[in-house]
Amino acid sequence: MLRRGFNMLKALEWENNRLKLIDQRKLPNKLEYFYCYNYKDVAYAIKEMVVRGAPAIGIAAAYGMALAELNNEDIIEAYNTLKNTRPTAVNLFWALDRCLRAYKEGRSILEEAIKIHKEDIEVCKKIGEMGERVIEDGDTILTHCNAGALATSMYGTALSVIRHAFYNGKKIKVIADETRPRLQGAKLTAFELSYENIPVKVIVDSSAGFLMQRGEIDKIIVGADRILKDGTVYNKIGTYSLAILAKYHNIPFYVTAPLSTFDIKSSEEEVKIEERDEREVAYIENIRIVPEGVRCINYAFDKTPPELITGIITEKGIFKPEEIEKKLL
Repeated sequence: MLRRGFNMLKALEWENNRLKLIDQRKLPNKLEYFYCYNYKDVAYAIKEMVVRGAPAIGIAAAYGMALAELNNEDIIEAYNTLKNTRPTAVNLFWALDRCLRAYKEGRSILEEAIKIHKEDIEVCKKIGEMGERVIEDGDTILTHCNAGALATSMYGTALSVIRHAFYNGKKIKVIADETRPRLQGAKLTAFELSYENIPVKVIVDSSAGFLMQRGEIDKIIVGADRILKDGTVYNKIGTYSLAILAKYHNIPFYVTAPLSTFDIKSSEEEVKIEERDEREVAYIENIRIVPEGVRCINYAFDKTPPELITGIITEKGIFKPEEIEKKLL
């Protein structure tokens, strides 16, 4: 239970039959909103990362289906369009399938979307309550990308753990990887934590190993975009590198995720790793930093094997990767 009040950002809200999103492309310099009036607006917002983070993408897609229902648009076309926005985050497909099932059963898609949204708030809160037990007073925690309130309905996943520890009086510090190329750590995690006066510093991605070597990192906590039943984790590019460094330096490495992020059907060979526009690497804030004519590689996610993971924090508890299939699913 959080013991102190706090003012948390909300990545998305359903308001007057439209979807209101924080435009995360504008952070941290501007807090602006992007409004979706139909499913195509939502598809654009997901693809262009107005909204991002696996749980938030799923909720936004559900509201996209609801907008198609309210606008008397083709539900199957809306489903397929939204499904093809981003290929790796499994929450997207989970939420869309729930909404399609509601439609086929004659139930309200909007009611289902609101239910998904409310469920995620409770789930993220529970993840924080479960995960706080691994945080000790005085810990310095490294996190990667943004697995906070901006990536979910509220609280976050990795940042829910951090929030619960902080608001319950533990004197912690957070180090955020900048997270190239979109800089979600520098722009979003640092913004979100500083907004609530939670101590945070930003580092370049390549300095994480040196800080571990110096003994300046006590725990690493990250989110996830997809987890297979054997405990293989797909998350923001750079997660795998951190996991290897953590193993070498004997630092606990935790993954946080709701059950909706677990994919019990797919094999590793079936998971598609999103490769985004190489211009995201070549440019920073519309300024080209790579010589003209030089190509870039821009995978959005990587794969972390289960043997590198200390535990996976869910709303049902904390599990070792090898326990997932027997105890969790």
